[in-house]
Amino acid sequence: MASKIIVKNLKKAFGPLEVIKDMSLEVEDREVVVVIGPSGSGKSTFLRCLNRLESIDGGTVIIDGFDLTDKSVDINKVRRNIGMVFQHFNLFPHKTALGNVMLAPITLGILSKTQATERGLEMLRKVGLSDKANVYPAQLSGGQKQRVAIARSLALNPDVMLFDEPTSALDPEMVSEVLAVMKELANGGMTMVVVTHEMGFAREVGDRVIFMDGGYIVEEGSPEELIRNPKEPRTIDFLRKVL
Repeated sequence: MASKIIVKNLKKAFGPLEVIKDMSLEVEDREVVVVIGPSGSGKSTFLRCLNRLESIDGGTVIIDGFDLTDKSVDINKVRRNIGMVFQHFNLFPHKTALGNVMLAPITLGILSKTQATERGLEMLRKVGLSDKANVYPAQLSGGQKQRVAIARSLALNPDVMLFDEPTSALDPEMVSEVLAVMKELANGGMTMVVVTHEMGFAREVGDRVIFMDGGYIVEEGSPEELIRNPKEPRTIDFLRKVL
C-alpha cells in the first residue's frame, strides 16, 4: 500500500508557543487514522497543516506526492484533493444546501452549472439529505448542517478527507447521524484523518489511533491496542477521564 500522507518532523509555533514540536506520521491509502488527545495538544493545528491552512514552520508534509513545503507547489490544486470538515459547519447562510455543495466545483471551474447541480444532488443523497436540497442552513438542525458540510467537501471528489472534531458542536442525539455518514465513507475506502473525542467511532472505524499530547505523538496503535491496553502513563490518564 502506498502512503497517501507523509509527515516528517513537523513543527508549528504561534509566536513563542510551540504547538507542534516534532511530529512524524505516515497514512496509507484507504486508511482511517483517528487522532485523540486533550485540548491544546496540537490536534487541530496538525490537521490544518495537512492542507496548509496553517503555515508549516519546520519539517515536511507530502500528500499524494506533493510536498506542501515546496514553494513551487500549487497549494490550491493540492487542496482540491483534500476535503476538510470543520467543527463549526462554515456554511454560507444565504445559499441553500444544494447551493453550498455546488459552490466550489463551479467557482474553481471544474464543473458546469448543470454538472455541479447533478453532483450536488448526488452528494446530498449520499449523506441522506436529498429532501433538503432547497433548504437554507438556518432551517437545518446541527447534524443536518454538518452532513451538508460533508457533502460539500465530497463535491470535489477528494482523495483524502480531514475531519476536525466534526461532532463536538452537536447535540448528543445528532452525533450518530454524522458518524454514520463518516462510517460509510470509511467503508467506501476513503483515506481519512479524524480528530475526535468519539471513542466508539475510534474503536469501530479507525484502523489506527494516535494519542497526541504537548505537540508530540505520545503513543499509536490499533484501536484495540491503544484504547484497551494503553502503555504510556499520559495515554492511560487521558483515557481514564474520557471512557
